[in-house]
Amino acid sequence: MLIGIVGKPSSGKSTFFRAASLAEAEIAERPFTTIKPNRGVGYIKTRCPCREFNLECNPQNSFCVGGWRFAPIEIMDVAGLVPEAHRGRGLGNRFLDDLRQAHVFIHVVDASGRTDAEGNPTKGHDPLGDVEFLKIEMDMWLMSLIKKHWQEIAKRAEHGRGDFVDALSKQLSGLGIRTEHVKDAMLAKKPRDYNDIDLREFTRRLRETAKPMLIAANKMDLSEAEDNIKLINGIPCCAEAELALREAAEKGLISYVPGESRFDVLKKEELNERQKAALHFIEKLLDKWGNTGVQHCLNRACELLDCVIVFPVEDENKLTDKDGNVLPDAIIMPAGSTALDLAYKVHEEIGARFIRAIDCRTKKVIGKDQVLRDRDIIKVVSK
Repeated sequence: MLIGIVGKPSSGKSTFFRAASLAEAEIAERPFTTIKPNRGVGYIKTRCPCREFNLECNPQNSFCVGGWRFAPIEIMDVAGLVPEAHRGRGLGNRFLDDLRQAHVFIHVVDASGRTDAEGNPTKGHDPLGDVEFLKIEMDMWLMSLIKKHWQEIAKRAEHGRGDFVDALSKQLSGLGIRTEHVKDAMLAKKPRDYNDIDLREFTRRLRETAKPMLIAANKMDLSEAEDNIKLINGIPCCAEAELALREAAEKGLISYVPGESRFDVLKKEELNERQKAALHFIEKLLDKWGNTGVQHCLNRACELLDCVIVFPVEDENKLTDKDGNVLPDAIIMPAGSTALDLAYKVHEEIGARFIRAIDCRTKKVIGKDQVLRDRDIIKVVSK
């Protein structure tokens, strides 16, 4: 699964990306700081079963803090988008091509209105316009790909040479678009009769279904942001505050669980006056907003895809892997994933030699077609 971090230049995308992943990405107050997409690993927060079973877990692909498990998910920060990007303005063509791989988008919006549509400093800019123009750019880009073969596929389908939905889905499969996405987006008319307005509506519906998006209303710490956050219906967010907290926690200066409403200072004597002032400011920010919003955005993005987090083990009684690690892995799986899908995710050979699986909570045997539930603990038995 891949989360795409999108938005106009200077909206705070790269800061959000670093806060979510602690991966290196250049940050500067100028448009187009990001040229090539940055890739990193973010984490989805869920309750770890270790508390439920009164165990001390040994995470291998993830980490656990205070009973919260953080499961890895890939995130990507792409170049900033400006109006008319689908016509090649700015870094538009490169940006839009990078979006093919993402399953869900977090649109980072400058809720303060202190940057214009192209990321230049200003005052009083309407962030609602930023929300709308990005949707339009994505729709126009996607529609240009759809139109290339629409009439040809429609003609073949009318002459009995294949199903239209299946054929179009195959044409768009490189974008991660599936048959059910195309089917849900179709209008109540024959494909041959679609005009440009119909295609635009079909494209909008397809984007919303196949590439869901949420709004991260960034820079909530700035005075102008509060009213705008309500206007754009976004998740209040301060990427700079989250980045500061995670970096301080990594250095052992504070104790902080991502997404929580408080932190504890561990080494006050090692903080300089500037750091103390910054932490005091963030403390007031958390008191007002509850959290920085970054972890909330990541979790919400996962919810939009109806993903589940599953814990595979080898010993259904001790909940360990072959090396004795307790609840070693937390794996994010797409909605509708089965026990067999999990087996292949763990290892190609395990999937190929699948016999059965065991639900470690109930100790019941489950078949390959059993749909997985969130926080399932599963043992896979293979030849």
